[in-house]
Formats: sequence, C-alpha cells, structure tokens
Amino acid sequence: MRAALTEHYGALRVDLLMADYGLTVLQQVTELPHTAQALPLRDTPAGRAFESQDPRSHVVRGGGAVDLYLPVTVHGDRLGILSVRVPERRCTPEEIEELTALAEILGREIVVADRDTDVYLQARRANRLTLAAEMQWQLLPGRACTRAEYAIGAQLEPAYAIHGDNFDWAVTSEALTLAITNGMGEGIGAALLTNLAVNALRNARRAGIGLADQAALADQALYAQHRGEEYVSTLLLSFDLETGRVQVVDAGSPQLWRQRGMAVEQVPFDAQLPLGMFEETDYVVQEFDVRRGDRLLFVSDGVYAALSATGEEYGERMLARAIQRASLLPASAVPRAILQELAAHVNAVADDDALVVCLDWFGRAAEA
Repeated sequence: MRAALTEHYGALRVDLLMADYGLTVLQQVTELPHTAQALPLRDTPAGRAFESQDPRSHVVRGGGAVDLYLPVTVHGDRLGILSVRVPERRCTPEEIEELTALAEILGREIVVADRDTDVYLQARRANRLTLAAEMQWQLLPGRACTRAEYAIGAQLEPAYAIHGDNFDWAVTSEALTLAITNGMGEGIGAALLTNLAVNALRNARRAGIGLADQAALADQALYAQHRGEEYVSTLLLSFDLETGRVQVVDAGSPQLWRQRGMAVEQVPFDAQLPLGMFEETDYVVQEFDVRRGDRLLFVSDGVYAALSATGEEYGERMLARAIQRASLLPASAVPRAILQELAAHVNAVADDDALVVCLDWFGRAAEA
C-alpha cells in the first residue's frame, strides 16, 4: 500500500494506526517489537477522524504538504486510521475520495491477514492482555457492524483484563441473532466457561433450529460439563429484519434498555434460569417489536450494579442519564461513552466485567 500510494499519489509518508483494545489511543504498525509513540484519540486530527469516521486533513507547517487521516473500517467496525502525507497540490477532493476508498479496502485486507499474522493484533495492544482477555477478544465477532437495517457497537471493560462477559452476533438475509453473555467466576475459568457457552450457542444456531432450542442445547452442553456448579447468564435475541419482530430468551442477568425518542426505559422479560444451572431446562420465547429509530442498549451487571468507592450503586437512574447523554453519538461510539461515565462513578474500584452493546434499528424500507 505504501509503495502504491507513493507511485500513484506522490505520497511522502504512509502510516497505519490501529485503535487499541481500550479505544483510547491509536498505535502505529511498525516492525515489532519496536513501537512508535501512540496518538491519543482525543484532541488529535487522527483521533477526530477515527471518532467521526470522516477523513480529516492537517496542513504540515512549512512543508507544502498535507497529512490526510482516513478511516480504516470494515462493515462499521473501526480498525484504525491510514495516515497519508501528500503534496498540497495533490490534496484535491477527488484524490481524497479515492484515498478514502483505498483505506476501506486496506481494512478488508487486514481482516483477511489476521488469519495468518499477529502483526495487526499486536499493534492494537497498549498493554499486555491477560490470558483470559486474549481468549475473550479472539471469541468476539468484532466491535461494530453496520447494515441497512441496523448498526451495532460494543465494548468490554477492563479491555486488557476481561474474563467472563461476551457478546456475539450473526446475520442472514432474514434475521439478526444477538447474544449477550455473562459467565460466572473470574480469570481463565470464566473465559473457558463463556467460550463453551458461546460456541454451544453458535453450534445450535448454525444447525438452523429455533431460539428456545438454541438455549436448551447450550444449557445441556454446560450442564454436562459442569453439572450445575458453573453456569452462564445469557440474553438471546433474534430480530426479523423485515418486520422488526424480536424473539427473546432471557436466561440471566444482562439487561435490555430502550431509547425511543427521548424516553429511556428498561424492557423487562420473564426471567428464566441461566444456561447450565439445571439439567434439561425448558426455555420459552417471548416477543416484542422494535420501531424504526429505536436504540437498544444491552448491559451486563458489571454496569448497572457497579459500586462507587462509597458503596453507591450505579443503578437505573444514572444509567438512563448516560444513555440520554449519548443520544447524538453513533452506535459504535455509545458503549465507550457509557463506560467512561461508569469509570468516573466507580473511580477505578470496579471488580467486575462491564459490557455495553448498542443497537440502532433503522428497519427495512418497504421498497426493498
């Protein structure tokens, strides 16, 4: 990419900056183990391009050149920024548009390359991951996904030491399936438990069976392994892309909140047993509807039940306010904004995973 941009666009410098797991800095991809100075996401041109997902430019002082910061994004999943320094005379709207498209192509190539190299995964690390966190991040489908009918954004904290919380999604031409998972325990034990649960749900989903049976088969797999001594709280949903009708199995502690207009409220379901608690549990599907413009927030108990240093619970009121304050942000940026407010509340005394998933529902146009 560097050689091609130099040849065809007169690029003077080309760098790839990867967003770290905590979404706090952009780190340059260099020859490992050497690393360049990380750029903060806040108050830098590269960070603003990453947050806004629009190309940004910065005139190089006294050099007759311009630094372009181009989002590297795949289906809404923000990977980083392609930084390209070009002569000022080459910085035309047409060339910026072409370079922006090339940055998107680069993102797709990085996703493919991740199957065969650790270079880009290592570049995302501002700190060392715990083994449990390594297992959890490798299990995730991504941190965001955008289609015509919806946009999803998700984030886990503490990013470098997560253990039991997880999220998963999959889409077909007809439905989006979403799972929010909270495995009990800590460290590697929690990560192994969640790994079993997520893969059991995926195996059942890929067999083409209904939502209740997906939960039942995952429940059996967990019980067979742990005999009820360890279990997984899960909120399992299937969205009909055509109608907005949603099927739900609520098997534990993750909560669903809905923002419709300016109103924010929790959406309650009949609580059922967590996966793996008892042998051959029967699960019942409930239903509700989403409307165009709805925003759904899925949170683990590490968010709504988090305690401050004085013992004050984060609770429903503060969570609802945080959701309202993030109203103008895109789905991909909402989880980080809410988790930042949570971090200010707990003042770094949190001892549990915190997971936030945001889903904006656009619906399917009738003419489609």
